[in-house]
Amino acid sequence: MTRAIRIAPSLLSADFARLGEEVTAVIEAGADLIHFDVMDNHYVPNLTIGPLVCQAIRPHATVPIDVHLMVKPVDALIPMFAQAGAAIISFHPEASEHVDRTIQLIRSHGVKAGLVLNPATPLSVLDHVLDQLDLVLLMSVNPGFGGQSFIEGTLPKIESLRRLIDRSGRDVWLEVDGGVKVDNAQRIAAAGADTLVAGSAVFNGGAYRQAIAGIRDSAQRGQQSSKALGGPGA
Repeated sequence: MTRAIRIAPSLLSADFARLGEEVTAVIEAGADLIHFDVMDNHYVPNLTIGPLVCQAIRPHATVPIDVHLMVKPVDALIPMFAQAGAAIISFHPEASEHVDRTIQLIRSHGVKAGLVLNPATPLSVLDHVLDQLDLVLLMSVNPGFGGQSFIEGTLPKIESLRRLIDRSGRDVWLEVDGGVKVDNAQRIAAAGADTLVAGSAVFNGGAYRQAIAGIRDSAQRGQQSSKALGGPGA
């Protein structure tokens, strides 16, 4: 089965003085989602943006806002982001006292639910919750900062997760975030990812349309090559 490739530019690398314009620009350039990174200087060593900023960019976003909560504790912020316009809310299992309850809280607000796995977080955390998720986000860097290099050891983990999702028979998005660029998007998609978060690779060059198209083309080639070989990304 050929899955759609989705590109989600991360606002962490955008010009914060022109955030509404940046959102409009990347959507016009072909973005499928807007990735919205929330950091609390507690769960991760950085501090970024909150629900008011999400609400402010919502009028500019004609594609879903994909909110990634890197905060602990996480539950109190979920209703705020749902009301602010998030279409997807993802969180880290380490940030929740009760992962199942947090997933149900997200879904109770009519928002899609995702779980985020850090590079050292095992896939076994999905054993009893995959049937409730719309998205699994694999971090290919340690969370907290943009502009980091892709951790190559994430590739076999992507392959394993792709097999797990396929066995479930559910339409769960497999998102990868961290160091994604044209040079590695092909391998990431070949391993089984269908949703690629890219921050500096999109925003730092200035040519948004070219950057997004390049990542998408690379990923589609990877997906096609995997399909031809019967690999996990097929």
